[in-house]
Amino acid sequence: MELTHTRILVDNYRECFLFYRDVLGFEVSWGDEESLYADFKFSGSTLGLFERKQMLEAIGTEKDPIIHKYDRAALVFQVDNVEEKYENLKEKVEFITKPTAQEGWGIKVAHFRDPDGTLIEIYESLK
Repeated sequence: MELTHTRILVDNYRECFLFYRDVLGFEVSWGDEESLYADFKFSGSTLGLFERKQMLEAIGTEKDPIIHKYDRAALVFQVDNVEEKYENLKEKVEFITKPTAQEGWGIKVAHFRDPDGTLIEIYESLK
């Protein structure tokens, strides 16, 4: 697994986007102030900015107020094959989502948590 993104989950997407782009001067490699998702590129890594509501909908927990309150970040790992990694890990971790194609994002993903509750996403490109 290759760590490709640290993703910040925010409630005030536009304000945060403008903060990272205009105040801190980070270079945008994808998205804008209205897209609800953006990537800021750094040498060897990406800082993702994602509206929390969209992330919660993607993992099917948007109605859980505890998760909504505590999910502030996600670690995102690229894998060669999400189905294979899911099969290898499913006896060791409790998955939140099964491998799911996110056509609009161009990826297949699955989600689980570390023992302390940190949200982890594994993905592969559909291209």
